[in-house]
Amino acid sequence: QLQLVESGGALVQPGGSLRLSCTTSASGSTLDYYAIGWFRQAPGKEREGVLCITSPGGIINYVDSVKGRFTISRDNAKNTVYLQMNDLKPEDTAVYYCAVPTDPYYCPQYVSGYRSWGQGTQVTVSS
Repeated sequence: QLQLVESGGALVQPGGSLRLSCTTSASGSTLDYYAIGWFRQAPGKEREGVLCITSPGGIINYVDSVKGRFTISRDNAKNTVYLQMNDLKPEDTAVYYCAVPTDPYYCPQYVSGYRSWGQGTQVTVSS
């Protein structure tokens, strides 16, 4: 019954910043006990894992190009997982998704390891 919702996507100039949010729309649901992964998919490309955070707060980075620019975090009081994106580049343009893995304590690298997805939010980086 867990249903995820992403928000925060926008059109932004290169070098700009955005903060994406992932929460649940299901009544009575919480993300506190789940690992949450952020993925992205550009047109004509496969969906790829970007960052994942475990329930205790451990972080795994799957894309070298975002290291030092993107940060994942969670605020359990707000039932929200964030993706802070700084120094955005045109190649970051994609639909960004958050997802819950089949094993709630583990951060899989690939799409096949996740069971629930949001609808995605569009991030466009262009001048």
